[in-house]
Amino acid sequence: MWNGLFDLPIWGYVAVTLALTHLTIASVTIYLHRCQAHRGLDLHPLPAHVFRFWLWLTTGMITKEWVAVHRKHHARCETEDDPHSPQTKGINEVLWRGAELYRAEARNSDTLAKFGKGTPDDWIERNVYSRYKWLGVASMAAIDVLCFGAIGITIWAVQMLWIPFWAAGVINGLGHYWGYRNFEPADASTNISPIGILIGGEELHNNHHAFPSSAKFALKPWEFDIGWLYIVALQRLGLARVKRVAPKPVIVPGKRSVDQETVKAVIAARLQVMASYGKEVVRPTLRAELRRADRSARRMLRRARRLLIRDESLIDADGRRRLEPVLARCQQLRTVYEFRRRLQQVWDRSATTHDALVRNLQTWCTQAEASGVQALGDFAQRLRGYALQPA
Repeated sequence: MWNGLFDLPIWGYVAVTLALTHLTIASVTIYLHRCQAHRGLDLHPLPAHVFRFWLWLTTGMITKEWVAVHRKHHARCETEDDPHSPQTKGINEVLWRGAELYRAEARNSDTLAKFGKGTPDDWIERNVYSRYKWLGVASMAAIDVLCFGAIGITIWAVQMLWIPFWAAGVINGLGHYWGYRNFEPADASTNISPIGILIGGEELHNNHHAFPSSAKFALKPWEFDIGWLYIVALQRLGLARVKRVAPKPVIVPGKRSVDQETVKAVIAARLQVMASYGKEVVRPTLRAELRRADRSARRMLRRARRLLIRDESLIDADGRRRLEPVLARCQQLRTVYEFRRRLQQVWDRSATTHDALVRNLQTWCTQAEASGVQALGDFAQRLRGYALQPA
């Protein structure tokens, strides 16, 4: 019995450990995150309870606590009230003590009451999962030792550390500190890697913050979201129903008038619109300025290129000092930067009627086309043709 019920080679124990931890990651991303926290999909009661039971065994996490802390993170992102922002608490604090930050916030009754609504509150949740958190992880330890003997203790330890490190530390820490950004939401979220295997697609954190209620995280052709593949499989088996994915804007050929359909598409896909603006307007204008600039000016322009598409709320004092001389020196860059701000104000203004929104967007397009900046005028013409493709 020292070797347990299953006597495996070393690679077999490694494979078992990876499979067990991957099931935990899948439970977190599919059940806790995409289903419970953001309601991007509905799960059949059978897989929903399998995920809930497995999380009790392998993490001791309670659905209401996890969901409440995560929803508060989105609602208070990058502020002092954010439970785990490296922008306010420091990257080392979140990376290495992320699980402790989570547990501290989970003890906040106000957080649970405000952000934990709609989570399971049945008999087994009240009398088993919430009441005996320790029993799940203790049972998992016993199962691992029974199955694999002494090495089962190591397998159990890896299981216990997997979510605290990868989810609470890496995603909440590096996912708001380092990586690439497809979109510019008003937070510091990043995509850590385009290959979402180890963390079930959660690495695509910037995509998620751009479209929180989307059940699908991969939004570029090179990005891979294994959690989405599992959701598609569950849906085909009748065990899940996808409710929301990121909106898909399309351009209707020959459409020249701004109407309510245009406004709906532009507002629903506003982060995609702004990403396209950066790619189709800001970058070509910057390249043209770089070709005309001398060596010292080129260095100044390169240092400011990311700031030209960054949300203003995320630009610190040092960033403004780098950006201001560029805008003062380059007329066309100043023009496209100002039009970018004004385009964002179209939906930030919260016009009282649909007609007012249509007029605001129509005015923006007309003035952009008359700006004398070719890339800006071309973008405005394409914007008139925007519509939403059905999901």
